[in-house]
Amino acid sequence: MRHTIRRDGIVAGLLGATAVAVWFFIGDLVRQQPFHTPIGLGRGLLSVLGPGKDDSAVVLVIGYTIFHYLAFIAVGLFAAMIVHLAEREPSVLAGALILFVATEIGFYALSAVLAESPFFGTLSWIRSRSGT
Repeated sequence: MRHTIRRDGIVAGLLGATAVAVWFFIGDLVRQQPFHTPIGLGRGLLSVLGPGKDDSAVVLVIGYTIFHYLAFIAVGLFAAMIVHLAEREPSVLAGALILFVATEIGFYALSAVLAESPFFGTLSWIRSRSGT
């Protein structure tokens, strides 16, 4: 069977999005707040994209889930494109590695900044000392 960029990207995106959604769900269950994470992220997403101030929890979860899966599929397509290009030109992987490392450093820096913010502190996975 021939692997296409589209097929590989969509499958990778669906698998990644499902893994993260299950992780969110398990974390919310442990804290005894089912769907807390997608509701919060959905509220933030819909507040940026539209009026959505009085949206129900179901609308927030569904809206965020659609965005979540589309974003992961886009990243999966990008990763599949890199892998397929690297089959012909192996040096592409070096650039992809540098991009990945730079993105991770940016993510950790943003998390550290968010952890210190009184408003955005709950969005960070790093807990600030003043918040604990």
